[in-house]
Order: sequence, then structure tokens, then C-alpha cells
Amino acid sequence: MAYATGTALLAALVVGCSADTGADGSAADGKSGETTVAAAAPGKYRTLPEACGAVTASTLKDLLPGTGELPEEQQRKVYEGSATVTYNTERRVGCNWKSDTSASSHTLSVDFERVVSYDPTVSDDDRALEVYTTKVTAAGLSSPSGSPGSTGSTKPSSPDASADHPGTGHSSHALATSATATASADENGGHAEDKGNGDDATDGSDGTDGSDGSDEDLQPRLLDGLGDDAFLNDLLTRSGSTAQHRTVSVVFRTSNVIVTVEYTEQPSVSTVVPESKDLQEKAQALARNLVEKFSE
Repeated sequence: MAYATGTALLAALVVGCSADTGADGSAADGKSGETTVAAAAPGKYRTLPEACGAVTASTLKDLLPGTGELPEEQQRKVYEGSATVTYNTERRVGCNWKSDTSASSHTLSVDFERVVSYDPTVSDDDRALEVYTTKVTAAGLSSPSGSPGSTGSTKPSSPDASADHPGTGHSSHALATSATATASADENGGHAEDKGNGDDATDGSDGTDGSDGSDEDLQPRLLDGLGDDAFLNDLLTRSGSTAQHRTVSVVFRTSNVIVTVEYTEQPSVSTVVPESKDLQEKAQALARNLVEKFSE
């Protein structure tokens, strides 16, 4: 009888051990029903181009009239540009150029922002789309396709829509700057980078944010075939009582990088109004050249 009892006890121990062992012999996870969530994918781009070297001398010569007529040393200084001061060059870099002639002055700036998500459940690309969407909305355009609030419209919003954004009563360029500064603060540890135009007011008397209302193709709009998402903004701005300048902005997103091109013309004669077409064509051509740098 003692022998039988010992055998039964041995069998019970064998059964117990089998219950606590996985099919491959490893210990089973006691937290049944718990699944492991994989971290969101990192962004495609880990570095940014050197901003002041991103635009070729031939392109700068075309966008900055009069520079080619300057002495060689002065040309060199203009083409070198001036690097934008940022808090983290791994996350954001930029450059500015300017030329002056007796007829007008032109300024050009490029800005590269690499967006990184600190939320393991949100990918860098998705976070970049959120930042880009904020810029689109601030410019008075619809959200990009597939993003929250997308309407499919490419028309600028009505002036009343500005009530939903800080800075009501200022130009949509100022609104876009505010949104960009907010996004930059989030991406740069709380330091906003403000590139606003102070108290400049947009000439929006025709309800078109200062762009050429006679040509529908020149209105602020979403753009196709430029990166993953892109839009163009066109603003005629008055500085004081007489002087005015037009700024064309092209913003595009490619994966987790957002690129902004701003091209401005200010005539020397206050009665001359800068035209949109030439500025828009040159700004878009430069943006297409820049997006190619990310596919090399």
C-alpha cells in the first residue's frame, strides 16, 4: 500500500510540471490574454540636408535678380546665404538669401524640419502629417486627404474662419507663422521659432488674401505630385501705409520631413504690385528640386 501511494504522488508531480510548461518546453506567460504592442515605425529620414548648400548657384542667380552683375566677392557672399538659428540642427535647419536692385528686392528662405514622435504608438510619419495639417489649416486651406477634417476643398477659408485660430485680425501668413511656431516649440523642446511679419497687414480687400483674383489657378491651393503632401500660399502684404510685398510659400512633406520655401518680392516703387505667376513658378520649381534631394 505504501508503494502504491508513492507511485500516485509521483504521477501527480509529473502532471503538475507538464501544466506549467509551454509546448516548446519554456515557461508559459502567466498573464493570459495580454498582447505586446509593437513600437511605431521610425521616420525614413534621420538627417537633414545642409540648408545653405541645398540651392544651386544657378538657381539663386535666377531667383535673386541683379546678383550676377555684382563683383565676384559680393556675389559669393549673397550665394553663401545666412543660416537660420535653430535650437537643434538635427531636427531643424534653414537658410536665407537676399538681393537688392534699383527696381526691387528679393528674399528667399528654405526651412527643413525633421519631425520625431515621442509617442511609441504614433509613427514619425503620422506625427509629421499632424504638424503639416496644422500648417494647411492655418493657411486657410483644407486638410490633406485622409487626415481629420478633410473636405477635399482647395479654396481658402472665409475671413470668419480666422476666429478659430489665435491672432484673429492678422494675415493668414501670421496665422501660419503662429501654427509653425507652436509646432516648432513642440519639436524643439518648448522654444518657438517665430518668423512673423510683426504688424504687417494683408491686403485682403478682394477676399483672396492678396493673390491675383482674376486667375483661379494662382489662388492658394493644395499641390499634387510634390512629396507626400504639399500646398502653396500667396500673400500680398502691406508694410505701413504704402510699401507692399508679395510672399509665395510652398510647403511640402516627404515622410517625416517638412520643407518650406518662401520667396518674396518687394518693388522699390510703392505703386507697383508684384505679380503672382513668376513668383509661384520659381518657388514651385525650387521645391521640386529640393524634394529630389530626398530621393537621392
